[in-house]
Order: sequence, then C-alpha cells, then structure tokens
Amino acid sequence: MTEYQIQPHTRRCHASGRALRPGERFFSVLLEEGGKLVRYDYAGEAWAGPPPKAYSFWSGNVPAESSSGPFHVDDDLLLDYFLRLDSESESGRLNFRYVVALLLMRRRKLKFEEAVMEYGQEILVLRCTQSDNQYRVPNPRLTEEEIGTVQAEVFKLLGWQQ
Repeated sequence: MTEYQIQPHTRRCHASGRALRPGERFFSVLLEEGGKLVRYDYAGEAWAGPPPKAYSFWSGNVPAESSSGPFHVDDDLLLDYFLRLDSESESGRLNFRYVVALLLMRRRKLKFEEAVMEYGQEILVLRCTQSDNQYRVPNPRLTEEEIGTVQAEVFKLLGWQQ
C-alpha cells in the first residue's frame, strides 16, 4: 500500500515565509513532486492561484493554536478529492479514493446502491446525493488498520485535527 506522507497545515506562507495568524484566510495547494504529494500553504495576499500542475487546492482559515475541539469537515472539498481521483489507477490512490468514498457515505453525500463483482473485483456502486451521478469504486479489500491509516492520511492532508 502506498502511504501519503503529507504534512499538516504549516502555519507559514510558502511564498513569503511569514507566520500565518489564527483566523487568517489561507490557501493550500497539493502538488506531486518526486512521486510524493506535497502540500504548500499561502497567505491570502500571496495567493496568485494554483500552479499549473496542481493536483488539488483549497482554502480555509488558520485554526486557533489551542484548537482541540471537533474539526469541521468540508464535504465539498472531500467530494472534490473523490472526483479528482476517478481516473486514477495507482493502488495507493485507489485506496485513498475508497476511504474518501467511505467518509462521503458516512457524511451522506454518497449513497450506496449495490456491490457488483467484475473480473473477480468487488465494485461499489454509489450515487451522489447532490448531482445524482453514479460512481463505481473498486473495493481494495483494505483491513480495518489500513483503512484507519489511509483515513488519518486524508485528515492530515486536509489539515484536520482528530
């Protein structure tokens, strides 16, 4: 299984190097560098838009330093990741998409319709509750531990605290 070692929110602007303040608007971008997904954070005034080869990008507000309460889940951002991974075939990204699909089902953004077998592979057929589009997600048969590991990677990638 491929693991994504992506750092959480850096609280520092990649362009200027200055510290980002709690409550300040920031932008994050995800790039693939050397076969790894790398996250960079930018202050609002330093953001000129995503680089041409950005895998994904999003914005948010810098959390308070002592924030240890429940984290906010941005369902649209999660759905965007799911859609961007639709054409991926690398096993690590398939695992990542599967776990994001599970999270979206839990958040009631994707609805399970059925599981079908194709060429010995279980495929989950899911429907988006917003667009009514249907998606097919291969089940990589991850163990509970592997699902937890990938889920933690998703949370780290998005800068969420558990």
